[in-house]
Amino acid sequence: MGELRKPFLLLAMLAVGLALGVEIGAGLLVGGGDAGAALRDSAGALGVEVAGVSGVSEPSGRGIGYLALLDAVAVWTTGLFCLSLVLPDRVQGRVQGVATLVFSIVLIVVAFVALLVAFVELTVMVSLFLAPPFGTLAYLALWGFFPVGDASVLLGLVLLLKLAWAGLLVAAQPRFLQNKGLVLLALTTLLCTVVLEFLHRLVPVILVSVVDDLGALVFAVVALVWALVLLIGSIPAIVKAVRVTGAAAERSGDVRA
Repeated sequence: MGELRKPFLLLAMLAVGLALGVEIGAGLLVGGGDAGAALRDSAGALGVEVAGVSGVSEPSGRGIGYLALLDAVAVWTTGLFCLSLVLPDRVQGRVQGVATLVFSIVLIVVAFVALLVAFVELTVMVSLFLAPPFGTLAYLALWGFFPVGDASVLLGLVLLLKLAWAGLLVAAQPRFLQNKGLVLLALTTLLCTVVLEFLHRLVPVILVSVVDDLGALVFAVVALVWALVLLIGSIPAIVKAVRVTGAAAERSGDVRA
């Protein structure tokens, strides 16, 4: 199948790292636009007179940012491949298990907290929206004018970077396609990105924040699942490293004796 092509692997790491960076920075790149006029129009449609509305801005949403929880796994996995370029197999085997264990525990904690935040916010959204007229107006003032266009541009960029990541990994080593976990991870993150874009286009704009938060909730759950997979997968590597270290220590003791 040929040797590992290092430049393609490094480019793959760059692509997935950029995708993660865009997702983390989505809160600063999306939202913030003035939505006062849109709020007055929606309030009029509800038969409520609103005057002097100001300071109402579009929400940034959580969906794109929560994709970073899942793509952190992709960055970690690709980073382990890149680590093999600079560390001997013996050293990498000892470090990889412990490092993956620590990373998975951190990801579990972060994803669980993010899951709770998204659930509480989604509950508040739905409760306000279903309490007209003033509850609905409060919902509209906070979450009623999602910047679908801006989010679509970012999701398109993220999807392109992820496709580049997957293609570059295959170009670096076709045998990566035999790694079922890696293939499943790539399909999962690509599917989640496409699903979020679909959710943004599925409902009227005043409800996009609700489905965006719902998507974020699902992404946190998916990230938890992958974190547990990493946690379970790190245990055999740690056990093997401990056995190798113990065997080496025994041999060293025999030699001294």
